[in-house]
Amino acid sequence: MTELAATGLDTTGSAASPAPEPSASEPASPSLPAQRILAGQRALVTGANSGIGRAVAIALGQAGADVVVNYVDGVEAADAVVDEIRRFGVDSIAYQADVSSEEQVGAMFERMVQQFGTIDILVNNAGLQRDAAFHEMTLAQWNTVLQVNLTGQFLCARAAIREFLRRGVVPSVSCAAGKIICMSSVHQQIPWAGRANYAASKGGIKLLMESLAQEVAPRRIRVNAIAPGAIRTPINMAAWETQEAYDKLMKLIPYDRIGEPEDIARAAVWLASDHSDYVVGTTLFVDGGMTLYPGFATGG
Repeated sequence: MTELAATGLDTTGSAASPAPEPSASEPASPSLPAQRILAGQRALVTGANSGIGRAVAIALGQAGADVVVNYVDGVEAADAVVDEIRRFGVDSIAYQADVSSEEQVGAMFERMVQQFGTIDILVNNAGLQRDAAFHEMTLAQWNTVLQVNLTGQFLCARAAIREFLRRGVVPSVSCAAGKIICMSSVHQQIPWAGRANYAASKGGIKLLMESLAQEVAPRRIRVNAIAPGAIRTPINMAAWETQEAYDKLMKLIPYDRIGEPEDIARAAVWLASDHSDYVVGTTLFVDGGMTLYPGFATGG
């Protein structure tokens, strides 16, 4: 299967160019009116200068939240996201930090609290792939993926929870003391040969999210995850840029269209809002039915 990374961003690489628009013959993601259901809240999105992270950061701003746009490389792309968010009448800053670094994560949260006073929403989106056959995979390839994809989520979630606990619930802002969304993947459930490090990191995110949700729910902190399937981002271009590749991809997706970053962004806004206040410890699969194993629709 062609690479279908759910995060849409390689946090150690340069920012990618925007993905081409879908052709007129392809089914389209719906265009829905924005609601300012996050007004007065403050959000941080990691890996937010490209792909899914970019779409989520913009959607949170459109919903009324002030947003910190985290990135590693690609300051111009990050600044462009900030400019777009500010057009919604909210505040936004870009902040460069490697989420696998405890020191850099700590400094990023200090800067956010200094700028916005606190944090209400964390979207743990940053992630990457270093693919290799298992017998050829280097320790560096293994460690890089686990450090960014899994340890990065731990470090950011820990920093956010410390601030949530310090501040507590502010009813005029939200029913919850804080919301964390962990960006996972269909590959927390579907094995992926040749990418054991990536699949292991996403399986780890699932149980990290669930264990954390169980632990902090009594403190009115909600932790959930989104598991994207095949999403049209630059990192996945080989899977959809030609008609032949797109047709092959559609064999994996019962809903018969590729996902768009905005599909994930809308789900993130809902999970971050009080509209989902009773949703705790859940993974929301946004995958067009990929986890239904469509090959078995005709007997396998």
